[in-house]
Formats: sequence, C-alpha cells, structure tokens
Amino acid sequence: MPSSFGPKHQKIAIIGAGVAGIAAAIRFGEQGYSDVTVYEKADRVGGTWRENTYPGIACDVPSHLYNFTFALNADWQMMFSPGKDIQAYIERVVVDFGVDERIQFGHEVAKAAFDGQIWHLTFTNGKEVAADIVIAATGVLHHPAYPDIEGLDTFAGDAFHTARWDHSVDLAGKRVGIIGTGSTAAQVISSIAGEVGHLSVFQRTAQWVIPVANDPIPDEKKEHLRSDPGVLRAHYDKLSQKGIELFSDAVVNADAAQLDFLAKACEDYLQTVRSPELREKLRPDYKVGCKRLVVSSDFYEAMQRPNVDLVTDRIDRIEPGGVCTDDGALHDLDVLILATGFKVDAFTRPMKVTGRDGLDLDDIWAKRPGAYLSVSVPGFPNFFMLNGPNGPVGNINLIQVAEFEIGYLLKLIEPIREGRADQIAATEEALIRFDEARVERSKRTVWATGCSSWYLDDRGIPLVWPWSFKRFEEAMSQPVFSDYDVRLGGEAVSLADPESAVAAN
Repeated sequence: MPSSFGPKHQKIAIIGAGVAGIAAAIRFGEQGYSDVTVYEKADRVGGTWRENTYPGIACDVPSHLYNFTFALNADWQMMFSPGKDIQAYIERVVVDFGVDERIQFGHEVAKAAFDGQIWHLTFTNGKEVAADIVIAATGVLHHPAYPDIEGLDTFAGDAFHTARWDHSVDLAGKRVGIIGTGSTAAQVISSIAGEVGHLSVFQRTAQWVIPVANDPIPDEKKEHLRSDPGVLRAHYDKLSQKGIELFSDAVVNADAAQLDFLAKACEDYLQTVRSPELREKLRPDYKVGCKRLVVSSDFYEAMQRPNVDLVTDRIDRIEPGGVCTDDGALHDLDVLILATGFKVDAFTRPMKVTGRDGLDLDDIWAKRPGAYLSVSVPGFPNFFMLNGPNGPVGNINLIQVAEFEIGYLLKLIEPIREGRADQIAATEEALIRFDEARVERSKRTVWATGCSSWYLDDRGIPLVWPWSFKRFEEAMSQPVFSDYDVRLGGEAVSLADPESAVAAN
C-alpha cells in the first residue's frame, strides 16, 4: 500500500528548547528535515540552565565535555562552568545554527493525541498543530519537588525552591535556613554562607563530597584549544574517556576499584573538618556513589564557618517563625530555601499524552515510568523521548546521551522517510525484555548498595541505565527493527535488521 509520507511532508514537532531539543533541531535539520519546529513553553531557550539561577550554580561535568560535539567551545572560563556561562553558550549555538527561526516560544503543550495517523498538539494558549513525528525533549531535572512538611505554607518569611530562586530577596545579614544537602544545596551553601547573618542547614542524609577545584582556565590553554579543531576534539575525547573510566563505568559495578579511589578522595576531604562531632555528622553511612556525588572544594569550609549550623534532628513542622525539629527546638528564620530536588519521574508530565486506541500515558506509567531504550513506549507510534525513562541520567553527561539518542532516532525513522513505514513504536515484548534485563543488572550497581536516592523507583530498584557507557553507545548505534511495531497503511511490515545491530543489542 502506498505511503502518504515522504521526505518533504514530514512535520516534526520537538517539545522543549533545552539542550536536547536544540541538538535535535540542529541534527534533524542537517539531515534534510525541513519542517522542524521546536515548541517551548518559556520565552527563551536553555531548559534547566534558564530556570535554575541560584547563587553558585555550576555544572558538575567539566566545561569542555559539557558542550555539543558539533559546537565544541574553546573559550570556557572555568573548569566547571557557572550556569550563566552555559546559558550564554546555548543561546549562541541557537543563533549560530539558525535554530532561533524554528522555535515558537510561549507554546506549552497541554495535550498530545494520536488519531491513528498523525499527532495533534494542543497548547495552553489554545492553539493546535498537527505533527507526523513528536520528540519530547522535556527534561529530567525540571519540575521542582516540594517537601511534604506540615506548616510549610504558614512560614511568614520568604520561602522558595532553588529552581525558583527569588532574586528580590536580600540575604545579607538574614537568618536563613536551607533544607537539603545535595549538589544544589552544597553550591548554594558555599555561595551564601559568608553573606548571611546565620545559616541553618537541615540535613536528612549526609553526602559524600569530592573536592575538585573549580579553577579558571588559563588564557594560554584557551588559545591552544582554539588554534586547531583537532586539538579541541582530542581534549573532549580525553575528558570523555577519563569520565567513563573513573565514574560512568564504575557506578554500574559496585565492586569497581575506581570507587575505592573516589572513596579515598572523599574521606581525605572529610578529614579536613576540624570538629570530630561535625565531621561525624557529615559522614555518610553508605558506599560512595550510591547517591550522586557532590562536587565541591569549599563545601566543608563553608560548613565550618561560625555562623553556620548543621541540624540533623528530623524536621517536625514549620511555623511562621521558623523550623521546628523533633528535639523541640525552634530554629528562627527570616528566609527558608528548599533545595529538595526535582520530580525525576515526571518526564513528559503534566502534558497529557494519548496514543493508539486511546491509550493514556499516565495510565501506562501509573506505577512507574518506563520506555524501551528510554526512547519509545509501546502503543505510542512516532512519539519519541530524549533523556527519557531508564536512560543514563546518573552516569553519563546528558548532552552526550541526547546526541546518541538523536542519532538513533534518525536511523529509526528513516523507513518512514523512505515511505517503507508510517508508524513505528517499540513492542510490548521488547520493553518487557529490556526492563527485565535492566532490573536484574541494576542489582550489581552501586545505586543498589543500600541508600535511598532519587535514582531508585517505588520498588527500590535503580531506574537508570545499569550498563556501561560502551553498551549504551552500541545500543544507540543501530535500531533493532524486530523490537518495533512497524506499520504502513495500518498493516504490519517487517524491516530487516543489520547483523551488527542485533549483536550490539
């Protein structure tokens, strides 16, 4: 049966103008897809780097690794870039590659519905568009998670989440409380401890901290990297390989020797805390890497300032004047900061996504989100995700992940472009097989060694990619079409699998 699809007639809708959505728009455009539109709910690009503007925000991935491979940047100022520098880089890439002409701002998708042939997107502004292929680049660390603490809404002072930082609030000389001690909290604490009058740090769980200094990059090094694209690419590859060996491949193997190296570095830094009592309060009781490592060379220094107190008693409730802990103490505060992370299982939500025969993605994900190779859900043809469920969010730089997945999707939808198919979605069998293997392999990762973290699902099983970097690279190298429900004109069609792809999977 002839297909109504063709290379010139495919409308591709990308949801989200963060790093993944921007990369997708650029790569699809390079491959000749001329009808590509990015729909962004905000008024500018950047995703998490647009929304998170708290004091001290920086990436914990080295600067020269945290950029697009097609737009490597020799001019980073710091070893670990501040958020404003990353935001400026993203905005520059958008202009340099002409993506700004493909973005529609102020378009938040409320609904995405498949009618059996095409997708219909409905926006909160009332507009509607149709698309042949939808790519959800909606992010992972996106929707703030607010703690369920009695009385939170009664606090009389200024209160806000770190992802919704209120820059109108002057912290100088104030009594400030911060709930949380993860990566974001550590950056905030290090930045504001010398400014506030008093800082109360409410710690539920201690964190392992690795002291990597964030030094300025010398001008000579910038000039050297700028002198030759090959030099810059070699530096990127070197950083990538180092990260894979030291961290990415270590955390997926709880017995990896590299974890011992990281543990010693963390322990040595902990020993710089002079007070034995404070040192033990800051000492985690779990294996290094079980929770995400905090990268900071000044966190313990900040925690030892005379105006900083570490509170380890459980929070009982919040009152207008401050935080009450279960030891009966009231910690008087003027400002309360919530460094309580994100709803990492939201993905496309709160957008309502309806697939084939009325399938509701919220129903499919009622227990927990899942996707075949993190990109496709059975029953949702031509709807794909970047940095979706069960991907390497905990062990691989998310720009690298997105670029691998984009390359995979370009190969996956090639049969549609060629007219050999018009609908592609993972099969239920493929997802079940993938998930069973993922759950079993997860037991061998460091995330399953006995701590509570955002890496775990409702069953206590790591929800992220549990295999090596190479395994992910291989899985993304070529789709296995036998794992997909492929249709043309409503009829199932069979596409041949390259032998190499079957082996890689």
